[in-house]
Amino acid sequence: MQPAVPGPAPLPAPWWRSAVFYQVYPRSFADSDGDGIGDLPGLREKLGYLELLGVDALWICPVMRSPMADGGYDVADPRDIDPLFGGLRTMDELIDEAHHRHIRVTMDLVPNHTSDQHAWFVAALAAGPGSPERDRYYFRDGRGADGSAPPNNWPSIFGGPAWTRITEADGRPGQWYLHIFAPEQPDLNWENPDVPADFEQTMRFWLRRGIDGFRIDVAHGMAKPAGLPDMEVPQRPVDDTHLVVHDDNDPRFNNPAVHEIHRRLRTVMDEFPIAVSIGEVWVDDNTRFGDYVRPDELHLAFNFRLAETPFHPGRIRDAVDNSLRAVAAVGASPTWTLSNHDIEREVTRYGGGDIGQARARAMIMLELALPGAVFIYNGAELGLPNIDDLPEAALQDPTWERSGHTERGRDGCRVPLPWEGEQPPFGFTTGRPWLPMPAWWATATVEKQLERLDSMLSLYRMAIELRSVRPEFGGPGLEWYGSPPGCLAFRRDGGLLCVLNATDAPITLPAGEVLLTSTPITAGKLPANSAAWLIQ
Repeated sequence: MQPAVPGPAPLPAPWWRSAVFYQVYPRSFADSDGDGIGDLPGLREKLGYLELLGVDALWICPVMRSPMADGGYDVADPRDIDPLFGGLRTMDELIDEAHHRHIRVTMDLVPNHTSDQHAWFVAALAAGPGSPERDRYYFRDGRGADGSAPPNNWPSIFGGPAWTRITEADGRPGQWYLHIFAPEQPDLNWENPDVPADFEQTMRFWLRRGIDGFRIDVAHGMAKPAGLPDMEVPQRPVDDTHLVVHDDNDPRFNNPAVHEIHRRLRTVMDEFPIAVSIGEVWVDDNTRFGDYVRPDELHLAFNFRLAETPFHPGRIRDAVDNSLRAVAAVGASPTWTLSNHDIEREVTRYGGGDIGQARARAMIMLELALPGAVFIYNGAELGLPNIDDLPEAALQDPTWERSGHTERGRDGCRVPLPWEGEQPPFGFTTGRPWLPMPAWWATATVEKQLERLDSMLSLYRMAIELRSVRPEFGGPGLEWYGSPPGCLAFRRDGGLLCVLNATDAPITLPAGEVLLTSTPITAGKLPANSAAWLIQ
Protein backbone atom coordinates (compact mmCIF):
# COMPACT_ATOMS: atom_id res chain seq x y z
CA MET A 1 0.00 0.00 0.00
CA GLN A 2 1.45 3.32 -1.06
CA PRO A 3 1.84 5.95 1.67
CA ALA A 4 -0.54 8.84 1.38
CA VAL A 5 0.90 11.78 -0.46
CA PRO A 6 0.49 14.90 1.64
CA GLY A 7 -1.57 17.57 0.00
CA PRO A 8 -0.41 21.13 -0.48
CA ALA A 9 -0.02 23.18 2.68
CA PRO A 10 -2.94 25.55 3.25
CA LEU A 11 -2.31 29.06 2.08
CA PRO A 12 -1.83 31.62 4.85
CA ALA A 13 -4.78 33.89 5.48
CA PRO A 14 -4.54 37.25 3.70
CA TRP A 15 -2.85 39.88 5.84
CA TRP A 16 -5.92 42.09 5.95
CA ARG A 17 -8.27 39.55 7.54
CA SER A 18 -6.98 40.29 11.05
CA ALA A 19 -5.01 43.50 10.51
CA VAL A 20 -5.05 46.52 12.78
CA PHE A 21 -5.55 49.55 10.52
CA TYR A 22 -4.79 53.07 11.70
CA GLN A 23 -6.89 55.78 10.07
CA VAL A 24 -4.95 58.96 9.36
CA TYR A 25 -6.92 62.15 8.82
CA PRO A 26 -3.92 63.86 7.19
CA ARG A 27 -4.75 67.51 7.81
CA SER A 28 -4.99 66.76 11.57
CA PHE A 29 -2.10 64.35 12.04
CA ALA A 30 1.24 66.19 11.75
CA ASP A 31 2.29 69.37 9.91
CA SER A 32 5.83 69.59 8.50
CA ASP A 33 5.84 73.08 6.95
CA GLY A 34 4.13 75.34 9.46
CA ASP A 35 1.01 76.15 7.45
CA GLY A 36 -1.18 74.67 10.18
CA ILE A 37 -2.42 71.77 8.04
CA GLY A 38 -1.09 68.25 8.43
CA ASP A 39 0.68 66.76 5.42
CA LEU A 40 2.42 63.65 4.10
CA PRO A 41 5.95 64.69 5.17
CA GLY A 42 4.53 65.15 8.67
CA LEU A 43 3.00 61.68 8.52
CA ARG A 44 6.28 60.25 7.27
CA GLU A 45 8.12 61.80 10.22
CA LYS A 46 5.71 60.03 12.59
CA LEU A 47 5.97 56.55 11.07
CA GLY A 48 8.28 55.57 13.91
CA TYR A 49 5.46 56.37 16.32
CA LEU A 50 3.03 54.21 14.34
CA GLU A 51 5.57 51.40 14.24
CA LEU A 52 5.89 51.69 18.03
CA LEU A 53 2.10 51.59 18.34
CA GLY A 54 2.21 48.30 16.47
CA VAL A 55 -0.35 48.85 13.70
CA ASP A 56 -0.25 46.71 10.56
CA ALA A 57 -1.54 49.21 8.02
CA LEU A 58 -2.54 52.81 7.44
CA TRP A 59 -5.73 54.11 5.92
CA ILE A 60 -5.01 57.62 4.66
CA CYS A 61 -8.01 59.86 4.04
CA PRO A 62 -8.01 61.71 0.69
CA VAL A 63 -4.82 63.52 -0.29
CA MET A 64 -5.47 63.81 -4.04
CA ARG A 65 -5.69 67.19 -5.79
CA SER A 66 -8.73 68.99 -4.47
CA PRO A 67 -10.06 72.49 -3.80
CA MET A 68 -10.88 71.12 -0.32
CA ALA A 69 -14.56 72.02 -0.20
CA ASP A 70 -15.07 68.82 1.83
CA GLY A 71 -11.68 68.00 3.29
CA GLY A 72 -10.38 66.37 0.11
CA TYR A 73 -13.45 64.26 -0.65
CA ASP A 74 -14.06 66.62 -3.58
CA VAL A 75 -11.37 65.28 -5.92
CA ALA A 76 -10.23 67.35 -8.90
CA ASP A 77 -7.47 64.96 -10.06
CA PRO A 78 -7.52 61.45 -8.60
CA ARG A 79 -4.07 60.59 -9.98
CA ASP A 80 -2.07 63.31 -8.28
CA ILE A 81 -1.34 64.42 -4.72
CA ASP A 82 -2.41 67.91 -3.71
CA PRO A 83 0.51 70.28 -3.04
CA LEU A 84 -1.15 71.03 0.31
CA PHE A 85 -0.12 67.53 1.37
CA GLY A 86 3.26 67.46 -0.35
CA GLY A 87 2.93 66.21 -3.92
CA LEU A 88 3.27 62.87 -5.67
CA ARG A 89 6.95 62.28 -4.87
CA THR A 90 6.18 62.68 -1.17
CA MET A 91 3.56 59.95 -1.39
CA ASP A 92 6.08 57.63 -3.06
CA GLU A 93 8.58 58.31 -0.27
CA LEU A 94 5.93 57.67 2.38
CA ILE A 95 4.96 54.34 0.82
CA ASP A 96 8.61 53.24 0.66
CA GLU A 97 9.39 54.13 4.26
CA ALA A 98 6.16 52.63 5.59
CA HIS A 99 6.95 49.38 3.80
CA HIS A 100 10.48 49.48 5.24
CA ARG A 101 8.84 49.59 8.68
CA HIS A 102 6.51 46.71 7.70
CA ILE A 103 3.45 48.97 7.65
CA ARG A 104 1.12 48.65 4.66
CA VAL A 105 -0.53 51.71 3.15
CA THR A 106 -4.11 52.00 1.96
CA MET A 107 -5.68 55.21 0.71
CA ASP A 108 -9.13 56.65 0.18
CA LEU A 109 -10.67 56.59 -3.27
CA VAL A 110 -13.86 58.51 -4.04
CA PRO A 111 -15.96 56.92 -6.81
CA ASN A 112 -19.37 58.49 -6.18
CA HIS A 113 -18.51 62.04 -7.22
CA THR A 114 -15.79 64.44 -8.32
CA SER A 115 -14.98 68.04 -7.54
CA ASP A 116 -16.83 70.66 -9.53
CA GLN A 117 -13.32 71.73 -10.60
CA HIS A 118 -12.53 68.33 -12.14
CA ALA A 119 -11.73 68.67 -15.84
CA TRP A 120 -14.75 66.52 -16.72
CA PHE A 121 -17.20 68.75 -14.89
CA VAL A 122 -15.69 71.93 -16.32
CA ALA A 123 -16.09 70.41 -19.78
CA ALA A 124 -19.67 69.39 -18.99
CA LEU A 125 -20.63 72.94 -18.07
CA ALA A 126 -19.19 74.23 -21.32
CA ALA A 127 -20.58 71.48 -23.57
CA GLY A 128 -24.29 72.06 -23.06
CA PRO A 129 -27.39 69.87 -22.58
CA GLY A 130 -27.41 66.43 -24.19
CA SER A 131 -23.65 66.35 -24.68
CA PRO A 132 -21.40 63.31 -24.00
CA GLU A 133 -19.58 65.43 -21.43
CA ARG A 134 -22.76 65.99 -19.41
CA ASP A 135 -23.62 62.30 -19.61
CA ARG A 136 -20.71 61.54 -17.25
CA TYR A 137 -22.77 63.24 -14.52
CA TYR A 138 -26.49 63.58 -13.71
CA PHE A 139 -27.64 66.69 -15.52
CA ARG A 140 -31.41 67.02 -15.79
CA ASP A 141 -33.96 69.62 -16.80
CA GLY A 142 -35.87 71.12 -13.89
CA ARG A 143 -39.54 70.58 -13.20
CA GLY A 144 -42.24 73.14 -13.80
CA ALA A 145 -43.02 75.26 -16.86
CA ASP A 146 -39.77 77.19 -16.55
CA GLY A 147 -37.65 74.34 -15.13
CA SER A 148 -37.16 76.27 -11.90
CA ALA A 149 -37.88 73.32 -9.56
CA PRO A 150 -35.32 70.58 -8.86
CA PRO A 151 -35.74 67.35 -10.88
CA ASN A 152 -36.72 65.41 -7.75
CA ASN A 153 -37.10 65.91 -4.00
CA TRP A 154 -33.86 64.31 -2.87
CA PRO A 155 -32.06 66.10 -0.02
CA SER A 156 -28.31 66.47 0.22
CA ILE A 157 -26.45 64.72 3.03
CA PHE A 158 -25.02 68.11 3.95
CA GLY A 159 -28.40 69.86 4.03
CA GLY A 160 -30.49 71.57 1.38
CA PRO A 161 -31.58 69.98 -1.90
CA ALA A 162 -29.36 67.48 -3.72
CA TRP A 163 -29.59 69.55 -6.91
CA THR A 164 -28.00 72.80 -8.06
CA ARG A 165 -29.09 74.74 -11.14
CA ILE A 166 -26.41 76.05 -13.45
CA THR A 167 -26.23 79.07 -15.70
CA GLU A 168 -25.68 78.00 -19.29
CA ALA A 169 -22.96 79.48 -21.50
CA ASP A 170 -25.44 81.93 -23.04
CA GLY A 171 -26.37 83.28 -19.60
CA ARG A 172 -29.79 81.65 -19.31
CA PRO A 173 -30.84 79.51 -16.32
CA GLY A 174 -30.07 75.97 -17.36
CA GLN A 175 -30.11 72.37 -16.23
CA TRP A 176 -29.67 71.01 -12.74
CA TYR A 177 -26.96 68.60 -11.60
CA LEU A 178 -27.13 66.02 -8.84
CA HIS A 179 -24.89 66.17 -5.76
CA ILE A 180 -25.79 63.83 -2.92
CA PHE A 181 -23.16 65.66 -0.88
CA ALA A 182 -22.03 69.29 -1.33
CA PRO A 183 -22.71 71.30 -4.53
CA GLU A 184 -18.96 71.16 -5.12
CA GLN A 185 -19.27 67.35 -5.37
CA PRO A 186 -21.31 66.43 -8.48
CA ASP A 187 -22.30 62.76 -8.65
CA LEU A 188 -20.81 60.63 -11.40
CA ASN A 189 -22.99 58.58 -13.73
CA TRP A 190 -21.54 55.07 -13.55
CA GLU A 191 -23.68 53.95 -16.48
CA ASN A 192 -21.46 56.05 -18.73
CA PRO A 193 -18.55 53.79 -19.80
CA ASP A 194 -16.02 56.59 -19.35
CA VAL A 195 -16.58 56.55 -15.59
CA PRO A 196 -15.63 52.95 -14.68
CA ALA A 197 -12.82 52.97 -17.24
CA ASP A 198 -11.29 56.07 -15.67
CA PHE A 199 -11.69 54.73 -12.14
CA GLU A 200 -9.94 51.50 -13.11
CA GLN A 201 -7.09 53.60 -14.49
CA THR A 202 -6.89 55.41 -11.15
CA MET A 203 -6.78 52.15 -9.20
CA ARG A 204 -3.97 50.74 -11.32
CA PHE A 205 -2.06 54.02 -11.10
CA TRP A 206 -1.84 53.79 -7.31
CA LEU A 207 -1.44 50.02 -7.03
CA ARG A 208 1.53 50.14 -9.38
CA ARG A 209 3.08 52.80 -7.15
CA GLY A 210 2.96 50.40 -4.21
CA ILE A 211 -0.34 51.23 -2.52
CA ASP A 212 -1.63 48.13 -0.68
CA GLY A 213 -5.31 48.82 -1.19
CA PHE A 214 -8.16 51.27 -0.97
CA ARG A 215 -10.92 52.38 1.29
CA ILE A 216 -13.82 52.99 -1.11
CA ASP A 217 -15.83 56.03 -0.06
CA VAL A 218 -19.63 55.69 -0.21
CA ALA A 219 -19.28 52.17 -1.61
CA HIS A 220 -23.05 51.69 -1.36
CA GLY A 221 -23.58 54.69 -3.63
CA MET A 222 -22.61 55.07 -7.30
CA ALA A 223 -25.63 53.25 -8.76
CA LYS A 224 -28.77 55.37 -8.92
CA PRO A 225 -32.33 54.12 -9.54
CA ALA A 226 -33.72 54.39 -13.06
CA GLY A 227 -35.50 57.67 -13.62
CA LEU A 228 -34.30 59.15 -10.30
CA PRO A 229 -37.75 58.91 -8.67
CA ASP A 230 -38.83 61.06 -5.75
CA MET A 231 -38.34 59.74 -2.26
CA GLU A 232 -41.75 58.71 -0.92
CA VAL A 233 -41.17 60.73 2.23
CA PRO A 234 -37.88 62.55 2.67
CA GLN A 235 -36.09 61.01 5.65
CA ARG A 236 -35.60 64.36 7.31
CA PRO A 237 -36.14 68.00 6.39
CA VAL A 238 -33.91 69.11 3.54
CA ASP A 239 -32.12 71.53 5.85
CA ASP A 240 -31.03 68.69 8.13
CA THR A 241 -28.01 66.38 7.86
CA HIS A 242 -27.67 62.68 8.51
CA LEU A 243 -24.31 61.17 7.78
CA VAL A 244 -24.80 58.38 10.29
CA VAL A 245 -28.59 58.05 10.29
CA HIS A 246 -29.43 55.86 7.33
CA ASP A 247 -32.29 53.89 5.83
CA ASP A 248 -32.05 50.80 3.65
CA ASN A 249 -34.96 52.10 1.55
CA ASP A 250 -33.19 55.37 0.71
CA PRO A 251 -33.21 55.48 -3.13
CA ARG A 252 -29.96 57.44 -3.18
CA PHE A 253 -27.98 54.44 -1.93
CA ASN A 254 -27.69 50.65 -2.05
CA ASN A 255 -29.25 50.10 -5.45
CA PRO A 256 -28.75 46.58 -6.90
CA ALA A 257 -26.65 47.78 -9.85
CA VAL A 258 -23.88 48.79 -7.45
CA HIS A 259 -22.83 45.15 -7.20
CA GLU A 260 -21.97 44.90 -10.87
CA ILE A 261 -19.74 47.94 -10.36
CA HIS A 262 -17.93 46.25 -7.47
CA ARG A 263 -17.52 43.04 -9.44
CA ARG A 264 -15.87 45.02 -12.20
CA LEU A 265 -13.56 46.77 -9.74
CA ARG A 266 -12.67 43.46 -8.14
CA THR A 267 -11.19 42.24 -11.42
CA VAL A 268 -8.70 45.10 -11.15
CA MET A 269 -7.89 44.28 -7.54
CA ASP A 270 -7.29 40.65 -8.49
CA GLU A 271 -4.41 41.81 -10.70
CA PHE A 272 -2.69 42.75 -7.42
CA PRO A 273 -3.30 39.72 -5.16
CA ILE A 274 -1.91 41.25 -1.96
CA ALA A 275 -4.04 44.39 -2.13
CA VAL A 276 -7.31 44.94 -0.27
CA SER A 277 -10.51 46.86 -1.05
CA ILE A 278 -12.52 48.11 1.93
CA GLY A 279 -15.97 49.56 1.40
CA GLU A 280 -17.78 52.23 3.36
CA VAL A 281 -21.16 50.50 3.43
CA TRP A 282 -24.03 51.98 5.43
CA VAL A 283 -26.49 49.11 5.08
CA ASP A 284 -28.49 47.65 7.97
CA ASP A 285 -29.92 44.46 6.49
CA ASN A 286 -27.40 41.67 7.00
CA THR A 287 -28.11 39.88 3.75
CA ARG A 288 -27.77 43.07 1.74
CA PHE A 289 -24.63 44.02 3.67
CA GLY A 290 -23.10 40.60 3.02
CA ASP A 291 -23.69 41.04 -0.71
CA TYR A 292 -20.91 43.64 -0.75
CA VAL A 293 -18.29 41.20 0.53
CA ARG A 294 -19.08 38.20 -1.62
CA PRO A 295 -15.91 36.56 -3.00
CA ASP A 296 -16.08 38.55 -6.22
CA GLU A 297 -16.77 41.99 -4.72
CA LEU A 298 -15.10 43.90 -1.85
CA HIS A 299 -12.62 42.17 0.43
CA LEU A 300 -13.88 43.98 3.53
CA ALA A 301 -16.70 46.38 4.36
CA PHE A 302 -17.01 48.69 7.31
CA ASN A 303 -19.60 47.56 9.79
CA PHE A 304 -20.49 50.51 12.03
CA ARG A 305 -22.61 48.68 14.61
CA LEU A 306 -20.13 49.09 17.46
CA ALA A 307 -19.64 52.75 16.58
CA GLU A 308 -23.40 53.25 16.93
CA THR A 309 -23.81 51.20 20.12
CA PRO A 310 -23.99 52.64 23.65
CA PHE A 311 -21.95 51.21 26.50
CA HIS A 312 -24.51 48.56 27.41
CA PRO A 313 -23.66 44.85 27.54
CA GLY A 314 -26.80 43.61 25.82
CA ARG A 315 -26.52 46.14 23.03
CA ILE A 316 -22.81 45.41 22.59
CA ARG A 317 -23.47 41.67 22.40
CA ASP A 318 -26.22 42.23 19.84
CA ALA A 319 -23.90 44.41 17.77
CA VAL A 320 -21.15 41.78 17.81
CA ASP A 321 -23.55 38.96 16.91
CA ASN A 322 -25.09 41.01 14.15
CA SER A 323 -21.71 41.94 12.69
CA LEU A 324 -20.56 38.33 12.68
CA ARG A 325 -23.79 37.13 11.06
CA ALA A 326 -23.54 39.82 8.38
CA VAL A 327 -20.42 38.24 6.88
CA ALA A 328 -20.68 34.60 7.92
CA ALA A 329 -22.87 33.48 5.02
CA VAL A 330 -20.38 34.72 2.41
CA GLY A 331 -17.19 33.71 4.24
CA ALA A 332 -15.94 37.27 4.68
CA SER A 333 -14.10 38.73 7.64
CA PRO A 334 -15.84 41.09 10.05
CA THR A 335 -14.56 44.61 10.66
CA TRP A 336 -14.72 46.64 13.83
CA THR A 337 -14.39 50.34 14.58
CA LEU A 338 -15.38 52.65 17.41
CA SER A 339 -14.90 56.00 15.68
CA ASN A 340 -13.79 57.76 12.53
CA HIS A 341 -13.61 61.22 10.96
CA ASP A 342 -17.39 61.41 10.49
CA ILE A 343 -18.71 60.43 13.92
CA GLU A 344 -18.37 61.42 17.55
CA ARG A 345 -15.26 60.13 19.32
CA GLU A 346 -15.87 57.20 21.65
CA VAL A 347 -14.69 58.94 24.84
CA THR A 348 -17.42 61.55 24.36
CA ARG A 349 -19.99 59.04 23.19
CA TYR A 350 -19.48 56.92 26.31
CA GLY A 351 -20.12 59.83 28.69
CA GLY A 352 -16.98 61.97 28.60
CA GLY A 353 -14.63 62.68 31.47
CA ASP A 354 -13.25 59.85 33.59
CA ILE A 355 -16.17 57.53 32.89
CA GLY A 356 -15.85 58.06 29.12
CA GLN A 357 -12.12 57.36 29.34
CA ALA A 358 -12.65 54.17 31.36
CA ARG A 359 -15.32 52.87 29.00
CA ALA A 360 -13.22 53.69 25.94
CA ARG A 361 -10.32 51.73 27.47
CA ALA A 362 -12.62 48.78 28.04
CA MET A 363 -14.08 48.91 24.55
CA ILE A 364 -10.76 48.95 22.71
CA MET A 365 -9.85 45.78 24.58
CA LEU A 366 -13.17 44.22 23.62
CA GLU A 367 -12.71 45.30 20.02
CA LEU A 368 -9.16 43.98 19.74
CA ALA A 369 -10.31 40.66 21.20
CA LEU A 370 -12.80 40.11 18.38
CA PRO A 371 -11.95 38.13 15.23
CA GLY A 372 -11.44 40.18 12.07
CA ALA A 373 -9.94 43.52 11.10
CA VAL A 374 -9.85 46.51 13.47
CA PHE A 375 -9.79 50.19 12.47
CA ILE A 376 -8.43 52.78 14.90
CA TYR A 377 -9.06 56.47 14.25
CA ASN A 378 -6.09 58.72 14.86
CA GLY A 379 -6.25 60.15 18.36
CA ALA A 380 -8.36 57.36 19.79
CA GLU A 381 -5.16 55.84 21.17
CA LEU A 382 -4.65 59.09 23.11
CA GLY A 383 -8.16 59.03 24.54
CA LEU A 384 -9.04 62.30 22.83
CA PRO A 385 -12.66 63.45 23.21
CA ASN A 386 -14.71 65.49 20.78
CA ILE A 387 -14.14 69.23 21.05
CA ASP A 388 -17.69 70.43 20.65
CA ASP A 389 -17.18 74.03 21.79
CA LEU A 390 -15.02 75.15 18.88
CA PRO A 391 -15.62 78.83 18.07
CA GLU A 392 -18.17 79.23 15.32
CA ALA A 393 -15.66 81.25 13.30
CA ALA A 394 -13.36 78.22 13.24
CA LEU A 395 -15.88 75.71 11.86
CA GLN A 396 -15.05 74.42 8.38
CA ASP A 397 -17.29 71.40 7.80
CA PRO A 398 -19.62 72.15 4.85
CA THR A 399 -22.52 71.02 7.00
CA TRP A 400 -22.18 74.21 9.04
CA GLU A 401 -22.87 76.50 6.09
CA ARG A 402 -25.33 74.20 4.29
CA SER A 403 -27.50 73.88 7.41
CA GLY A 404 -27.73 77.62 7.91
CA HIS A 405 -25.47 77.41 10.96
CA THR A 406 -27.76 74.98 12.78
CA GLU A 407 -25.57 71.85 12.50
CA ARG A 408 -21.97 72.19 13.65
CA GLY A 409 -20.84 69.22 11.60
CA ARG A 410 -17.85 66.96 12.15
CA ASP A 411 -15.05 69.34 13.06
CA GLY A 412 -15.24 68.35 16.72
CA CYS A 413 -13.74 64.93 15.99
CA ARG A 414 -11.11 66.33 13.61
CA VAL A 415 -9.09 68.60 15.90
CA PRO A 416 -5.34 68.04 15.33
CA LEU A 417 -3.35 65.62 17.45
CA PRO A 418 -1.22 66.83 20.39
CA TRP A 419 2.34 65.51 20.20
CA GLU A 420 4.47 67.27 22.80
CA GLY A 421 4.95 70.33 24.97
CA GLU A 422 2.80 72.24 27.42
CA GLN A 423 0.92 74.67 25.17
CA PRO A 424 -1.08 74.48 21.92
CA PRO A 425 -0.32 73.56 19.19
CA PHE A 426 1.58 70.81 21.06
CA GLY A 427 4.10 70.12 18.30
CA PHE A 428 1.44 69.52 15.65
CA THR A 429 2.63 72.60 13.74
CA THR A 430 4.92 75.58 14.12
CA GLY A 431 2.09 77.76 12.83
CA ARG A 432 -1.58 78.15 13.66
CA PRO A 433 -3.49 74.84 13.50
CA TRP A 434 -6.39 74.70 11.08
CA LEU A 435 -8.70 73.96 14.01
CA PRO A 436 -7.92 75.31 17.50
CA MET A 437 -6.55 72.86 20.08
CA PRO A 438 -7.64 73.08 23.74
CA ALA A 439 -4.98 73.97 26.27
CA TRP A 440 -6.10 71.19 28.61
CA TRP A 441 -4.77 68.61 26.12
CA ALA A 442 -1.34 69.23 27.68
CA THR A 443 -1.80 66.03 29.71
CA ALA A 444 -2.90 64.01 26.65
CA THR A 445 0.14 64.50 24.40
CA VAL A 446 1.99 61.56 22.92
CA GLU A 447 5.07 62.69 24.85
CA LYS A 448 3.27 62.60 28.21
CA GLN A 449 1.47 59.34 27.53
CA LEU A 450 4.62 57.48 26.47
CA GLU A 451 6.02 58.26 29.92
CA ARG A 452 3.12 56.57 31.73
CA LEU A 453 2.39 52.86 31.78
CA ASP A 454 -1.20 53.60 32.82
CA SER A 455 -1.96 55.90 29.87
CA MET A 456 -4.42 55.16 27.08
CA LEU A 457 -1.53 55.04 24.62
CA SER A 458 0.34 52.45 26.68
CA LEU A 459 -2.82 50.34 26.90
CA TYR A 460 -3.19 50.42 23.11
CA ARG A 461 0.45 49.45 22.62
CA MET A 462 0.23 46.52 25.02
CA ALA A 463 -3.10 45.30 23.66
CA ILE A 464 -2.04 45.48 20.00
CA GLU A 465 1.22 43.66 20.76
CA LEU A 466 -0.54 40.86 22.66
CA ARG A 467 -3.06 40.48 19.84
CA SER A 468 -0.23 40.11 17.32
CA VAL A 469 1.84 37.51 19.18
CA ARG A 470 -0.48 35.40 21.33
CA PRO A 471 -1.98 32.29 19.72
CA GLU A 472 -5.07 32.63 21.91
CA PHE A 473 -6.35 35.32 19.54
CA GLY A 474 -6.46 32.84 16.66
CA GLY A 475 -9.45 31.38 14.87
CA PRO A 476 -12.41 32.99 13.14
CA GLY A 477 -15.09 32.45 15.77
CA LEU A 478 -16.14 33.09 19.34
CA GLU A 479 -18.65 31.77 21.85
CA TRP A 480 -20.39 33.68 24.59
CA TYR A 481 -19.49 32.78 28.14
CA GLY A 482 -21.69 32.97 31.21
CA SER A 483 -21.39 36.28 33.04
CA PRO A 484 -23.16 38.23 35.82
CA PRO A 485 -25.90 40.73 34.97
CA GLY A 486 -24.49 43.91 33.45
CA CYS A 487 -21.44 42.09 32.14
CA LEU A 488 -20.50 40.03 29.12
CA ALA A 489 -17.76 37.58 28.26
CA PHE A 490 -16.72 35.61 25.21
CA ARG A 491 -14.12 33.03 24.39
CA ARG A 492 -12.13 33.03 21.15
CA ASP A 493 -11.40 29.79 19.29
CA GLY A 494 -7.77 30.10 20.35
CA GLY A 495 -8.64 30.18 24.04
CA LEU A 496 -8.72 33.88 24.92
CA LEU A 497 -11.44 34.93 27.35
CA CYS A 498 -12.56 38.58 27.19
CA VAL A 499 -14.63 39.92 30.09
CA LEU A 500 -16.42 43.30 30.10
CA ASN A 501 -17.76 44.78 33.33
CA ALA A 502 -20.34 47.38 32.31
CA THR A 503 -21.79 47.72 35.82
CA ASP A 504 -20.97 50.40 38.38
CA ALA A 505 -19.37 47.96 40.84
CA PRO A 506 -16.35 45.60 40.82
CA ILE A 507 -16.87 41.96 39.81
CA THR A 508 -14.97 38.76 40.52
CA LEU A 509 -13.10 37.49 37.48
CA PRO A 510 -13.27 33.89 36.32
CA ALA A 511 -10.31 31.70 37.18
CA GLY A 512 -7.37 31.97 34.82
CA GLU A 513 -4.18 33.80 33.95
CA VAL A 514 -4.81 37.51 33.48
CA LEU A 515 -3.11 38.81 30.34
CA LEU A 516 -4.24 42.44 30.51
CA THR A 517 -6.88 44.63 32.09
CA SER A 518 -8.05 48.07 31.06
CA THR A 519 -8.00 49.19 34.71
CA PRO A 520 -5.83 47.66 37.45
CA ILE A 521 -7.48 44.87 39.41
CA THR A 522 -8.24 45.84 42.99
CA ALA A 523 -8.68 43.27 45.75
CA GLY A 524 -8.83 40.56 43.11
CA LYS A 525 -11.79 42.17 41.34
CA LEU A 526 -12.28 43.89 37.98
CA PRO A 527 -13.44 47.50 38.54
CA ALA A 528 -16.55 49.00 37.01
CA ASN A 529 -16.39 50.05 33.34
CA SER A 530 -13.41 47.82 32.67
CA ALA A 531 -12.37 44.84 30.58
CA ALA A 532 -9.94 41.97 31.06
CA TRP A 533 -8.23 39.33 28.93
CA LEU A 534 -7.66 35.92 30.52
CA ILE A 535 -6.39 32.48 29.57
CA GLN A 536 -7.89 29.47 31.29
